[in-house]
Amino acid sequence: MSNNWPGGLIRKTPVTPAGPYQNGAASGVWTLEEATYWAKQGLWPTAGNVKPQYLAVAYASSPYITVYSWSSSGFGARFSDPATLPTSSGYGVDFSPAGNAIAVAHLGSPYVTAYPWSSSGFGTKFADPATIPTGNARGVAFSPSGDAIAVAFETAPRITAYPWSSSGFGTKFADPATIPTGNGIGVAFSPSGGAVAVAHFTSPYITAYPWSTSGFGTKYTNPVTLPISFANGVSFSPTGDAIAVVHFNSPYITTYPWSGSGFGTKYANPATPPTGTGNGVAFSPAGDAIAVAHDTSPFITAYSWSSSGFGTKFANPATLPTGNGYGAAFSAAGDAIAVAHNVSPYITAYPWSSSGFGTKYADPATLPAGQGLAVAFG
Repeated sequence: MSNNWPGGLIRKTPVTPAGPYQNGAASGVWTLEEATYWAKQGLWPTAGNVKPQYLAVAYASSPYITVYSWSSSGFGARFSDPATLPTSSGYGVDFSPAGNAIAVAHLGSPYVTAYPWSSSGFGTKFADPATIPTGNARGVAFSPSGDAIAVAFETAPRITAYPWSSSGFGTKFADPATIPTGNGIGVAFSPSGGAVAVAHFTSPYITAYPWSTSGFGTKYTNPVTLPISFANGVSFSPTGDAIAVVHFNSPYITTYPWSGSGFGTKYANPATPPTGTGNGVAFSPAGDAIAVAHDTSPFITAYSWSSSGFGTKFANPATLPTGNGYGAAFSAAGDAIAVAHNVSPYITAYPWSSSGFGTKYADPATLPAGQGLAVAFG
């Protein structure tokens, strides 16, 4: 009887290991000398070296963006504000996939502001893009490969994208040939980076495009069954096989299968829809749950999710957010969920498991300074 042993390819030039954290990878066969070299470079995956976690909140009052350290115990220390603040209310926030940058979509020119990010917090603000968005920005997203950044905003062309690198913004990509029909409010890239979608006012309320290193492709055909009203947010499932849109008017959330061909036939609405206007939406990293931040108590509603669509609604958290929910996000490990909302403490977070919401984490020691409008884990 033969035995099979795990192994790897021996290359003339080994791949660069993806350390230094314990969940990184070092594919291939390595000598001790090579492992020691990469450890000195800070790139060898090391047991017990856990990647730091952060939680960012964008909100309506100065300094408009606040970031906290995050752990399984909940909120940690608040990082110092950036030396150069966004110019007005922050409506969207995102960390780059590598975790070395953070971007804020906001009211007031230049409408998008980005900073280097590290375990020390905010670095010196990146230079504004040479061609800034044309109006108040409401959403921002980095591409999964971290080589592009997209901003949704209120005036034509309503979506603008830029190359992104360690130097910051590159030269603006050409606008899509067919722009969204109304104010851009939310934006998301598909997990493969092969598509970008914009939630917006004015029918069809959701517009999606192929995406490549050349920028926007030809607009996908609209879904056969449109969202029922103005859309506020959009999210792709982690496997890229579904897309969710939250909007005004019941059922407040609309979902579709997604593929390289675009929108599929709309999924059935949840049996128990959210109780008010959907403002933010997020899939869990495992793709087995979907959460909606919305107006009207309980302000956050979550459902099980599968390839068949919505499952049973999870029980509401025992301690609800204190006001209308505007943004929702799951932690990268899928063991926590956070809600940005419009009444103090402005940010509320819970443990998350296959059973749903756990007991609310203690509020951060220093609260955001105003209405929470968006949230992101990094």
